Amino acid sequence: MSNLAAFDLSGRRIAVTGAGTGIGQGITMSLVRAGAEVVGIDLMALDETVELVGKQGGAFKPFNANLMDRATTRALIDTLTQTFGALDGLCNNAGIIRREDSENFTEKDWDEVLEINLSSVFMLSQGFARRAFAENRRGKIVNTASLLSFQGGIRVPSYTASKHGVAGLTKIFANEWAAKGINVNAIAPGYIATNNTAALRADARRSAEILGRIPAGRWGEASDIGDTAAFLIAPASDYIHGAIIPVDGGWLAR
Repeated sequence: MSNLAAFDLSGRRIAVTGAGTGIGQGITMSLVRAGAEVVGIDLMALDETVELVGKQGGAFKPFNANLMDRATTRALIDTLTQTFGALDGLCNNAGIIRREDSENFTEKDWDEVLEINLSSVFMLSQGFARRAFAENRRGKIVNTASLLSFQGGIRVPSYTASKHGVAGLTKIFANEWAAKGINVNAIAPGYIATNNTAALRADARRSAEILGRIPAGRWGEASDIGDTAAFLIAPASDYIHGAIIPVDGGWLAR
């Protein structure tokens, strides 16, 4: 395989959850640039992503789904396969965050964050693997973890728990599925300029503290995560299993 072919995603169909904004949109754009057809899933309208992909001349299929609804999530891989055709990869990126002191954190905020950030990762990955095994297909799964897969954070108990859980699922899936033809890995984004970090970036003191620890000296961009996801979907990463790759400007090394 040539060096370029190792990164070519032409002919691959990849599902990306949370494709409407932020990191999910960045992942979508990177996959499209590498030649993939992306099936983008989000609760919200995907018009902006459709427009951006259109400008690139890429292939994008929007699909609205509510991952807070357990029945929808369980059936989603089968639904996407029946609608668009077999999937070669899955990027479990959809996520939400709720901020409050742990002693005041509500059960509702706990349950909703765990449902989107962790339960959907389990069910979609399970559905993807079942289809791949039944059809004797290889495949790749890329999960969005977090720096808070390694650290505790502040005022985000459900988010921290969910992202520790994503790291654990990535490892157990890799242990069970690597020999069966499915690569499962995760990306741990650092501080990325998205809607999820808007409150932090708007807090001058907190933003300065964060930037002061990042060796690269800047907030990350969605494309920084997207390009890493494209690598983990591509043949170039075929011998990578169970890795959780920080893309954080050096935050964890500090």
